[in-house]
Order: sequence, then C-alpha cells, then structure tokens
Amino acid sequence: QVQLAESGGGLVQAGDSLRLSCAASGRTASAYTIGWFRQAPGQEREFVAVLNRGGGSTDYADSVQGRFTISRDNAKNTVYLQINSLKFEDTAVYYCAAGPYTTRSKSLYTYWGQGTQVTVSS
Repeated sequence: QVQLAESGGGLVQAGDSLRLSCAASGRTASAYTIGWFRQAPGQEREFVAVLNRGGGSTDYADSVQGRFTISRDNAKNTVYLQINSLKFEDTAVYYCAAGPYTTRSKSLYTYWGQGTQVTVSS
C-alpha cells in the first residue's frame, strides 16, 4: 500500500510556472505507475500525464502536451509535474494516483492523493 500527498499548488497568473509534487509514503512509488489528473469545478476528473514505473515512458493529454512535464525522483520517493505557460483553463484540483498500469483511465488507478488546488488568474 502507498499513501500519496500532493503539494505545490497555489494562485498564479497566466503565463506563470508551477511545480507540483506527489510524495509517496509506505511502499516505494517506483513500484507503481504514477498518473496526474485534474478536476475543474463542475467537470469530471480528467487525465493529465502519466509516468511508468521505470520512468522511461510518459504520456500526456493533448491539452497539456509541450507545457507539462512529469518526472520522478526515486531517491525522494516523489513524482513531479512541471507546469509551464499556465492558462486560465488549467485551473483545477490536481491529483496524483498510483497503479499497476500505464494508462489514461482513472478507474485503473488504485491509490489517490487528496489533491492540490491550482488557480490561474487571467
């Protein structure tokens, strides 16, 4: 079992950058694929990015491709989501999740964090 805790969110202006962190405790995060999802008010939780267990394979939603980068620091048991050129429509609660598969499907992730709020002002 693994516990996940997101941090790094905040109130920023359009065009700014943020780095979100997903810290794992319990079992090592490197044993799992880690995905990032986000949920805006009134909308369903949507896939953002995923990094496989080995760290050699990534996938991004079309809406964030080229602006978001997912990475892993196994020594710190932490996965990061670097967000550049933030847009108003990036406003959402961002969640990290751990699971056995490298997938965009949120139903296939076993463990979830509590989320961190990102608010982008225009």
